[in-house]
Amino acid sequence: MSHHLAESLRAIVGASGLLLDDQVRARHAQAIGDETLRARALVRPESTAQVSAVLALCHQARCPVVAHGGLTGLVHGADADGDDVILSLERMNRIEDLSAIQRVAVVQAGVTLQKLQEAAQAAGLFFPLDLGARGSATIGGNVATNAGGNRVLRYGMMRDMVLGLEVVLADGTVLGSVNRMLKNNAGYDLKQLFIGSEGTLGVVTRVVLRLREQPASHAMALVATKDCSSVIALLKHMDRTLGGNLSAFEVMWREFYELVTTPPSLSRPPLPHGSAVYVLIESLGGEQAQDSARFQAILAQAMESGLVVDAVIAASERERAALWAMRDDVLQLTRDGRPFTYDVSLPLDQIEAYLGQVKAALTGCWPRHLSRAFGHLGDGNLHLAITVPDATDTDHEQADAIVYAPLAAIGGSISAEHGIGLDKKAWLGVSRNDAERSLMRALKRTLDPDGILNPGKVLD
Repeated sequence: MSHHLAESLRAIVGASGLLLDDQVRARHAQAIGDETLRARALVRPESTAQVSAVLALCHQARCPVVAHGGLTGLVHGADADGDDVILSLERMNRIEDLSAIQRVAVVQAGVTLQKLQEAAQAAGLFFPLDLGARGSATIGGNVATNAGGNRVLRYGMMRDMVLGLEVVLADGTVLGSVNRMLKNNAGYDLKQLFIGSEGTLGVVTRVVLRLREQPASHAMALVATKDCSSVIALLKHMDRTLGGNLSAFEVMWREFYELVTTPPSLSRPPLPHGSAVYVLIESLGGEQAQDSARFQAILAQAMESGLVVDAVIAASERERAALWAMRDDVLQLTRDGRPFTYDVSLPLDQIEAYLGQVKAALTGCWPRHLSRAFGHLGDGNLHLAITVPDATDTDHEQADAIVYAPLAAIGGSISAEHGIGLDKKAWLGVSRNDAERSLMRALKRTLDPDGILNPGKVLD
């Protein structure tokens, strides 16, 4: 980076808003690894006007810009190198408006998910997006990756919660589509271009979000089942009989459940080890006593019919939090070495066969491998963590082929919620055909003709 560009950036964001060279690497080394963050400059604007000025300057200099949120992504979508400028939205972290009447929040992109959840709760409202990295993940990052999480089954992806966006384009143009209406069919819905675009089409600076009324009841259980077929039947049973209150259906295969309930993990098994599949079931409703009784009766029916072989119902908020903490303890997956992690989606009736095919292929290549499966499943989202002893880059490529290639024939997706980044770019053709990829490139050329925004991610 030239001295002139650095000084021009400092003039925009101030001395405290610009970090250079070793300051950048030291600050983020523990977040995503020094080997993927060698950028020489990081700017921290405090306003949309500053973001616009930074992008206009970088556009003129044809300097690549990589936007950063909470750095909780898993596909190397925020990697930066060489003369890249990292644009961190961390100082744009204000909740600007939260209306209990309109049930809308207007937030800057650097607001964390947990901060918004807590602000909504304090107002008697509810922001339903939830994921394990809630304390670090930012709303701007959630928009850029179209985050999913634990309650997609009932409330949808991040896309379903966004009413309006303010986005700064590559040349510094501010697109202020900050609609607050639930229904607005006045022309093209331009915000959809940027939701899930991973910072390659524009930088999200402000978000208008739909809030819900705070649920008045909360019921939750962990159940054990004998096989995947029982899990699918149980999902239909719970969804049908709960009458729209089913909010989460989190599935843990035996290997994952035993990992997160065995020392040194913090959780202990609420149900004995040994069952094939375990399921966390959550229901949110309007009247605690009535809804709890109904929830227990519906689970009793599932046990009587053989869909469930054992169950424990959370009796308090503390017990519910403990069950979620067990499911969220994904750091345990690194106990046996750094795993290859996958986030796919596929039709529910294909999951059992798909997992069998993948595990057989993995065993054929690496008899001593470890594979753990878990996921939201109610929305078809399956997570896989595969650990190969003394893994090499070639092993990783081979594992990618084992996991991704079968999805083409069954209409699955290589990315259910994490995005493409660098990790999945080579496999995009499994889920997007030639015409779709051609149109994606055309949009990129139109909105970012010099290719300065998050270059190399999603598309070449």
